[in-house]
Amino acid sequence: MGNPGMIDLINVLSRKQKSYIFLAIDLALIPLTLLFTLILQPAPVEALHSLVALLPVLPYVMAVMALASIWLGLPMVQLNAYERHAVGQTAVVAALTAVTLALLTQLFGPRLSPGTYVVFATSLVLFMMATRTLMHQVVLVIYRRAAPRCRVLIYGAGTTGTQLAQALKSHDGIDPVAFVDDNGSLQGMTLMGLQVFSPARIQELVETRQINRVLLAMPSQSQPRQAQVIQRLQRLGLEVQALPSFAQLIGEEALVDKLTPVAPQNFLGRAARTLPLNEAATSYAERVVLISGAGGSIGSELCRQVLACRPSKLVLFELSELALYTVHQELEQQALESGVEIVPILGSVTDPRQVRGVLESHGVQVVLHAAAYKHVPLVEANPLPGLANNVFGTQNLAQAAAQAGVERFILISSDKAVRPTNVMGASKRMAELLLQDLAQRSTGTIFTMVRFGNVLGSSGSVVPLFQDQISRGGPVTVTDPRVKRYFMTISEAVQLVLQAGAEALGGEVFVLDMGDAVPILQLARQVIESAGYTLRDADNPEGDIEIQIIGLRPGEKLEEELTLTDELITTRHAKIFCARESALSEIEVATFIRGLRAALAAGDEAAARRLLDRWVEGYGHGDTDRKSS
Repeated sequence: MGNPGMIDLINVLSRKQKSYIFLAIDLALIPLTLLFTLILQPAPVEALHSLVALLPVLPYVMAVMALASIWLGLPMVQLNAYERHAVGQTAVVAALTAVTLALLTQLFGPRLSPGTYVVFATSLVLFMMATRTLMHQVVLVIYRRAAPRCRVLIYGAGTTGTQLAQALKSHDGIDPVAFVDDNGSLQGMTLMGLQVFSPARIQELVETRQINRVLLAMPSQSQPRQAQVIQRLQRLGLEVQALPSFAQLIGEEALVDKLTPVAPQNFLGRAARTLPLNEAATSYAERVVLISGAGGSIGSELCRQVLACRPSKLVLFELSELALYTVHQELEQQALESGVEIVPILGSVTDPRQVRGVLESHGVQVVLHAAAYKHVPLVEANPLPGLANNVFGTQNLAQAAAQAGVERFILISSDKAVRPTNVMGASKRMAELLLQDLAQRSTGTIFTMVRFGNVLGSSGSVVPLFQDQISRGGPVTVTDPRVKRYFMTISEAVQLVLQAGAEALGGEVFVLDMGDAVPILQLARQVIESAGYTLRDADNPEGDIEIQIIGLRPGEKLEEELTLTDELITTRHAKIFCARESALSEIEVATFIRGLRAALAAGDEAAARRLLDRWVEGYGHGDTDRKSS
């Protein structure tokens, strides 16, 4: 530990008091420098006698030096700020002092050789610089011993890193210890007094040199590259700080903030299908429309497009409080301007009493059922809640709609319902079969469903996932290089749902011509390149982002299908088809429902899977490599 008394003394002195000390030291250097200069002369034994002879003129020389120093502000320069400009001021003061000495000695004696004055001026500059450097080091030692120091490793030995090291050498609380750099030509060199090591030796340096923190000094590197380095260092338990980019330093941060990821729809690989509602909008105009799952990606877009049709009332039915709040806040002003009443309802479709109450109290005429658990791996890991929500939630809402005399009930389904290999797809297929059964027996309500593929930009969909992985430095993960998927935009999906719902007569399964299936590996490359980065692979090992193949997840197919058969019936819209598919009888549906209720009541996952295997065509749990023919 340092001497507390010395630190207190340094801290208690004002800036002005410190300047007096600097000035006094500079003045004391004049006779010492003059003695040193005289000693260097050919007759050094006469140096002391010569100095005594010069004593009468020294007060005037010192007065001139004091005035020159104060005029230039040299005593006010802080020790840690003493650099090129201050050295120049020192040289000017020394020169004026030497000129004053020369003039006075020429007038009053004793006269010295011209070279003596030159040596005096040069020596005075060096002594003034040396005393300040020495004082600075003494003060640093005192502070360093009194307070704990942060020992840092600088990652990057380029221009930025060396400038950072120079700046930190005068810092009160930070000690730069060494550099690490990926550039092999720099490794082993010594820059700014610090050795450059390979990144492979970071762990060794941390242990042997007590490193507390790593400072990343590589702002020119791409964001993914920096993110990869930071992740690697953090895994070693190190605190990492990154130097800001040049754009941030010069105030261009606002411009950088405006750089956003490419919109997901740009990766569609085909022209987006635009299906204006036109006369179909009349099926929703001046009606009370309920949208379940209103806060989700599809549900919120349904809300926007239905609102544009000017219903008399829009009921937002949502389980998530945050999602309901968000969509309600977004639509409230537009609804006010359109004269449409919006009613937010926080609830679950698995609560039959609440569902019946909402439909009857608001006089709902059209139901758009988008509420579902849709993420394949999550439902696969939690099959019973997934089946309860997707199957019984649909049954509750559909039966209540029939009892309440709702005009139309439209189910949002999925291509994963076709010969599903996962519980989520099987649950959606059972929801379709329930609706087909109700459609056959219903005399008032029109029940229909719309089946489509993956929606670009929806929560948990692949493009936002890839963009998030890229923002964190990668890698981008793909389950299998052979995986392909059909894609559509959220807007397309909702236009299809509303258009088909208006056309439905009851029991139809509507599908959309979605073009060709897109290889996910190709999509991953496109997302990486669109973000301005390069793919790192065997052909380009210096690239920014790599793609990792992680294997198919439980219940995942290589390719999805849109229909159980190839028999498609055309509709009035060229891109909308109606699939002719077999359905279960009323007794078969009732048998399945009874068995599923018993499995849920007993918490028996195996029994629930056996029921799916029996009643859902194509379902085979664990057959993850199934491919469409």
